[in-house]
Amino acid sequence: MKDQTITLAAICQAAYLVQQVSRTGQIDENAFKVLLNSIAVTSPENTLAVYGGELVNIKQGLELLINHLGDSSSTSSHVNNDANTKEKKVKDPELTRYIISLINLERKLIKQPKQLAQLGERIDDSKRQLEHYSITSETLISSFASIYSDIISPLGARIQVTGEPSMLKQMANQHKIRALLLSGIRAAVLWRQVGGKRRNILFSRSKIVKTAQQLLNTI
Repeated sequence: MKDQTITLAAICQAAYLVQQVSRTGQIDENAFKVLLNSIAVTSPENTLAVYGGELVNIKQGLELLINHLGDSSSTSSHVNNDANTKEKKVKDPELTRYIISLINLERKLIKQPKQLAQLGERIDDSKRQLEHYSITSETLISSFASIYSDIISPLGARIQVTGEPSMLKQMANQHKIRALLLSGIRAAVLWRQVGGKRRNILFSRSKIVKTAQQLLNTI
């Protein structure tokens, strides 16, 4: 359950950052870097190692998970106590749509061995670029974005990202969004590998929320 919660939190974090880029063009650089790095970690020692080995790196995702799956009438004491806290308590249908879409796309991906092999090859190519560029460089972000466009998008059921037109028109933002969606697919792959199933979200909500709270308590 711990590993499932970590990976589900990462999916939430990716979906949330997609929202931020599409709406404001702004993004938490550390959270973004963590998710980009997760794409390149293909042989981790454990689940958390994919996210830098520290729970604080997915703190945002854990908070979102608690607010999204938990009782909307109460908010965790560990969730940031700011002006947006009340808004966070309200279930966000757009965020839900992104999360479900990422999980559904991953299910399509695992049924396509050819695309899976291509995905691995393209990610390996991108990892070689890390010898010359930083993970948050335009080069790597563009590389991850093209992987998503070339391999994941053609699987069908494309994720329709909504936001401010002025933000969505910017190529740099388009690349960030696609790179984030790729990181979301990476998290969904991990989630399935550690036993995550769609029915778990429905029938094990309280366990997931409790585990996310316990993980937050250790940060």
